Order: sequence, then C-alpha cells, then structure tokens
Amino acid sequence: MAEKKDIGGMAKREKNRGEILVRIGKFADDLVDEIEKGDNPHIDIPVRGSSNVAFDEKNKKIVLGSKVAKRYLFNVSHARRFMQTMLVASYVKKDLLENNLTATLRDLYYAKKRTIHGTKEDTIDEQKESDLAIVDFEVALDTFREMLHLRAEPKGRMAGMMTIKDYVRERESLIDLSKLGSGGLAVPSIVEQIEFVDYDLDYVLVAEKNAIFDRLNEDEYWKKNKCLLLTTAGQAARGARRLLQRLSTELKLPIFCLTDADPYGWYIYSTMKYGSMALAHESERLGCKEMKFLGMSISDIEHYDLKAVTIKAKEVDIKRATEMKAYDWFKAKEWQKEIDKFLDKKIKAEIQSLSSKNLQYISNTYLPEKIKNQDFLP
Repeated sequence: MAEKKDIGGMAKREKNRGEILVRIGKFADDLVDEIEKGDNPHIDIPVRGSSNVAFDEKNKKIVLGSKVAKRYLFNVSHARRFMQTMLVASYVKKDLLENNLTATLRDLYYAKKRTIHGTKEDTIDEQKESDLAIVDFEVALDTFREMLHLRAEPKGRMAGMMTIKDYVRERESLIDLSKLGSGGLAVPSIVEQIEFVDYDLDYVLVAEKNAIFDRLNEDEYWKKNKCLLLTTAGQAARGARRLLQRLSTELKLPIFCLTDADPYGWYIYSTMKYGSMALAHESERLGCKEMKFLGMSISDIEHYDLKAVTIKAKEVDIKRATEMKAYDWFKAKEWQKEIDKFLDKKIKAEIQSLSSKNLQYISNTYLPEKIKNQDFLP
C-alpha cells in the first residue's frame, strides 16, 4: 500500500472556509463604499456564454474569456437578479460558513423564497433562478459553489483498493473502498474534504453507466486489476469531475474512460477531460486533461465483431456528431476518424453489447486487452 498522503482533510477545509469569509467581507465592503459615495452599487460578473468561451490548446481546457458584465442595483432589468445574488451571499455567509454547515441547492431555494413585504413580488419564483444567482455569486467571488458550502445531490459511486478519510464538521470517517459490497461508496457532491490515506492502484477506470459499474464490481475487476472503479451515472456531476482531477494531479494516477459508442458518450468524456462551455469558469478545477478514452469506439464495433448488436443512429445523434466534429477539442485526427466512421455508418453501440459475447467478456477480455495494448483515443 502507498504511504499516507497529507491531502485534503479538516485543516484544508477550515483554511478554505476562512478565505471565503474574507472574500465575502471584501465583496460587501466594496458595495457599501459605492453606496456611501452615492454611486449606483454594482457587481462585476464574468460573461458566461459561447461568445466568451475558448479552447486553450496548450493547457487542454475550455476556458472563460475576459468579458465582464456589470449588474447594477438601480437598473430595472438588473435589480431582481442583483437582489437574488445578495440573498445567496447572505445565506452563504450567515447560515452556512459562519456555522460551518453545508446545504443543498434546494435548501437555499426554500430558505430564500418569500413574498416581499408590502408587495405581491416573490424573491424567487423557481429554483433555476436561485441556481443562476449561485453561479453569479461564485464567479463574482472567483470561487466555486462547493467552497460556499453548497452541494448538489450525490451522483456516482466508487470502489477499489483505497482507504479515504471523509470529514463532516469535526467528525472524521475512515472508509475502506474495498469493503462496501455491491453498492460501493456514493461520490460526495463536495470532495475537497476527502483525504487519500492508503491506496494500491495502477489506474482509475471511470464508467459512464451504473450497469457497467455493477458488472465490474460484481466481477471484482478493481481487485484483480488494481484500479479504482468509478461510475458517473451519465453526465458527470461536479463532485465526480473534481475527484477525478484530484486523483490525476495529486496521486498521478492514469484515468481511463469508458462510455457508449455514440456522440453523447463521447461528449461525456470530453466534459470530464476538457471542461464544458456551460461550466467554463470551472475548468481549472474540474478538467482532467490526462484522461484517456478507452472505449467504446466505432472501431471497436468492427474489431470485436459487434455489428449484429448495434443500434441505428437517430437524426439527433447525427446532428450532435456533426457539431462535435467542429469543436476544437475534437480536432485530433483520431477523433475526426472515429466521428467520420460514425457519420458514414450511422450506427452506435452500448457498452453492454459486449455481453453478447458472454456476461464477463468486458471484465475478462475487452478491458484487459484494450489497456494492455494501450488502445486509447486522446
């Protein structure tokens, strides 16, 4: 087993909490200064959208540009969003950080939803409004929502030869990921507090689908092949993406990705590796640029003779593939070749199609062979 790593943990969590409280204090002081000067109070918010997003080829990540919008209190079109951002700021500081508590996005929505006294105006109509205000606040503060002690519902599971410490306030839990049965451990929404204690791993295998995790977990693939097995259960949540980046950068573990052979599976891979346009402001902490695509590819359909168990591509699949072909982060010749094959043959395949060989074919043949031959896409 590897020696103990002093990574994450309560000390780091407390340091982060203190730094964010200082930032919020400065954020508030700047607004008070503008009010005392008789100026129109405003918040600088980086523009989020395709017009302010670019691909950083050198660092292999999708990044947010330098465009900044100013949101003013005394502006009819800005006032409501300004107020909602202030509600988020107040809740984060007073209810969460000062009490060292975390809350879900839904908790915040209900905590700050009310009718303004003397009016028929609600502070927040739908949760999507408070969610947008949270993003506004995190980018204005140049941080991320997990540092604000805000979390989404946990998504994804993991198992493997690794022991971690997880902290909840002053309580710590030592968790052996090899002794959690068929379900594995849920990947937390906030993973900054996780400390990697011991591990005996050669790589991390991240599977798009729960069903593949269950198959590999039942086969004890992670034990036989010394890997950490993780499923994202579809599009990877921020917690899973951040955890993968930490495993790559802090522990220097290779990361291999396994999805269906279709444009949506491939795009799920790309968001974990490069980031996404919607979360370009988070690419620095969520992108896992060393990740390799293990499968499935259209070439796999040919190589493993899966033509009889393919699925005809729909128009929406073809449209998605055509869009992806033009993305800068899919310009590698290997990916252009695979996308062209997909557009030519108009077929796709699920990972489970390997079960047509036999139930354990993925564990005993497909994955070991692909990894041994380093049959990856960049």
